Amino acid sequence: MPFSDYKTALVTGASSGIGAAVVERLRRENIEVHAIARSAGPLQELAARTGCIAHAIDVTDRKAIAALAAETEFDILVNNAGVDRPKKFLEADEGDIDLLVDVNLRAVLHICRLVVPGMVARDRGHVVNISSIAGNYNFGGNSTYHAVKAGVAMLSNQLRIDAFGKRVRVTEICPGRVATDIFNHVHGDDPSVRERFIDGFELPQASDIAEAIAFAIAAPVAVNIGHMEITPTLQVMGGLQTAKPQAAPGASEGPKR
Repeated sequence: MPFSDYKTALVTGASSGIGAAVVERLRRENIEVHAIARSAGPLQELAARTGCIAHAIDVTDRKAIAALAAETEFDILVNNAGVDRPKKFLEADEGDIDLLVDVNLRAVLHICRLVVPGMVARDRGHVVNISSIAGNYNFGGNSTYHAVKAGVAMLSNQLRIDAFGKRVRVTEICPGRVATDIFNHVHGDDPSVRERFIDGFELPQASDIAEAIAFAIAAPVAVNIGHMEITPTLQVMGGLQTAKPQAAPGASEGPKR
């Protein structure tokens, strides 16, 4: 469906990184973009630069999101807001789990609940869920993150079933490592974080993800691009490890001489 068929968009997590890049890309198509983020300062700067409509709202604020959805009919929804607390599940605490479920999954479910029925009623709309390769592949130390992103992946598939027969398209974007400041948000604002995750690597930029989303949205109405994995050329997923068993505490080490 060409961009000209769409008038309004809602983008979450819009103050920086992929979210801000998506706002900029959609504004170039003269879409009225409502940008949501907690960081009011960067959000206002984005609004001044792009002409988007800024809303300093936490995606977990269900009442505020519901009020916005009641005021505006959205043709495009980009669920981008997300957080992470990298930690082995054996070390996870209650707050970490609740935060990731609330922001990365529960908020996505409720925003879709508030926005998608209107798309179905109008027979027009596009939902873009920014998930992660973590929803499809396992790597160490991110168990809760894997679980919630897998939930977003399944929701993306299910939305198409629930909207079957209507021109409501759903695209799940699964980025690998992207050159954004998310790593500082997750691991702390320290120069070593950039050295660990960004410097020296050939990585996609936030604008590359935004262009991929624009490609999916601009596809002909008969085309639904359902799933896109976007990773660095020099990044692969998967791997196999095998550990030798460790002796149980206090177990005999055999006779001593």
